[in-house]
Amino acid sequence: MKVKKSQSLHTFSVKIFIGGCLILASTNNFSQSSTPFGIPTSGETNPASLVPAASGSRGQGWLAQGRSEVLARHGMVATSDPLAAQAGIEILQRGGNAIDAAVAAAAVLDVTSQNDTGIAGDLFALVWSAKDKQLYALNSAGWAPTKWTPEYFKNELGLERVPSAGVNAATVPGAVSGYDALLTRFGTLGFPETLERAAKIAEEGWGQAERRHRDLVSVQTKLLEDPDSSSVFLKDKNVPALYDLIRNPGLADALRLIQQEGRDAFYKGAIADAIIKKIQDEGGVMDHSDLAEFESEWVTPIQTNYHGYDIFQLPPPGQGFAALEMLNILEVCAPAHGVNLSDLGPSNPKYWHFLVEAKKIAYSDLHAYNADPLFVEIPLQTLLSKSYAQTLCNRIDMNVAAEPSIKGGLDGGTIYLATADRWGNMVSFVHSVFSVYGSGITIPPYGMVLHNRGTAFSLDPSHPNVVAPRKRPFHSIIAGFISKDNKPLMAFGNMGGSVQPETHAQHVINLIDNGMNVQMTTDAARFTHSQRSNRLSLEDNLYHLMAQPLQALGHDLRLVNGSSVGGYQGILFTQDETLPQPIYDAESIADDHPVNGVYRGGSDHRKDGQAVGW
Repeated sequence: MKVKKSQSLHTFSVKIFIGGCLILASTNNFSQSSTPFGIPTSGETNPASLVPAASGSRGQGWLAQGRSEVLARHGMVATSDPLAAQAGIEILQRGGNAIDAAVAAAAVLDVTSQNDTGIAGDLFALVWSAKDKQLYALNSAGWAPTKWTPEYFKNELGLERVPSAGVNAATVPGAVSGYDALLTRFGTLGFPETLERAAKIAEEGWGQAERRHRDLVSVQTKLLEDPDSSSVFLKDKNVPALYDLIRNPGLADALRLIQQEGRDAFYKGAIADAIIKKIQDEGGVMDHSDLAEFESEWVTPIQTNYHGYDIFQLPPPGQGFAALEMLNILEVCAPAHGVNLSDLGPSNPKYWHFLVEAKKIAYSDLHAYNADPLFVEIPLQTLLSKSYAQTLCNRIDMNVAAEPSIKGGLDGGTIYLATADRWGNMVSFVHSVFSVYGSGITIPPYGMVLHNRGTAFSLDPSHPNVVAPRKRPFHSIIAGFISKDNKPLMAFGNMGGSVQPETHAQHVINLIDNGMNVQMTTDAARFTHSQRSNRLSLEDNLYHLMAQPLQALGHDLRLVNGSSVGGYQGILFTQDETLPQPIYDAESIADDHPVNGVYRGGSDHRKDGQAVGW
């Protein structure tokens, strides 16, 4: 027998002869993938997407669920990045509380996820205080520079709208002020402890994850327009490969300054100087007083009751009231149309039609009224009343898809995270630079991208959201919370720009009407509807199930993947009534005891993260 073998880069050609006769010929017996272990090449940047494999299924529960819920009693963190989730758990294990953990987790996301968030962004938070047995709300959305007026953009800059990129898209960043407000009022640790993990990661480096790599590819041209952005986020003007090692020493320096000097480093110190220099060098008008005089605001949460559960959101300028109004319409108008969402379920086209039509009405009010409540009066009491919802029922036709009465919409990205601790404190937290890599402007030498929240302002002087000095723009980021009988139940949210209110409502319905668990609600397919184009987008499997009957009702449909419906995180508290609630005091902080029940966490498979418990 003789064997002849020729080898190319990835394949073998094998011929086996016995007694001069060809017995076996093959060119593939020893072949292998051109991207073993999913390692990218220049021609295949995400090799896993090319593998023609069928997905597996679970052995229990809903077989299409991607993973089990996470269960824990000492604490839990759910984020869109495992490094951030682990940073939060580390804080909890060291004796910190849920508020400390939220800041630590968010700070890591500020390092690894500047596609969505950063210390030069904004934040909102809902905090359940176990000690006070009360829910608090923090608005840390930055305000407009003093010189921002409609005339500034129209006459001096020659624009018809506030730009979506560049220094004139950025209002004052509110995030660091928000961190300080949270830690000062409810935290047990300070910046030295809560920012340490983030600073180390920025110094040592981290791996480039799938979704963040995709986002970076999508804005390469945008980042090339700013030399500082290109220097920080690109390698020789090219996108770093998937799984590459990334570092940001400049951002580490900024975090170290905040650790040493507190919020003043950002709003009055060296970081403030760098922000103002970059903005003014690029033709912007923000000045030192705009930064130095900014303060976060503690506000009262808004709420409605849906089928016996209290659903909370932050008030305007966030868009959370649209989620509550949508739920009111669904609850009040269901009997008027002979609809029962629980009976219909998500495999019935009437179920989806009813949700979408309710969404159109709620978002019309959102775009008509939402603005900074310090500048305009917003009729929230009316908009969130059941009696008002009753007047809207006749605007829904269960047989025909309607046009939205008011159109509009905001794109953008966000991070959302939830935390909970062994004393029963819970945090629902949302944080953002708005568009992918915000304004596209990076502040040297600190490696942080400046957000572009200002683009949400209107230049129409008759609109409540018209730009004005020290005014906060329409904000897309929202955080949700659910309680029952004045007891905390769930911190949840769904990042993703304009999709957030409609997805919050979908999760509430999944959990309450459909009986889904906190992981299943995100693994189930979702819709998103464009208020501007009146196009209804359905994730792949839902599209194939519902396209024909929904098109028959007049919906303009589009098939999308999970990148269009944002990303969810959620933590549910299941109390054990036989156990006493832990006492939150200095002595108990040192004790290693669990909460009086079980936390259950879920995390969206559409993102890069996880829920983790201790």
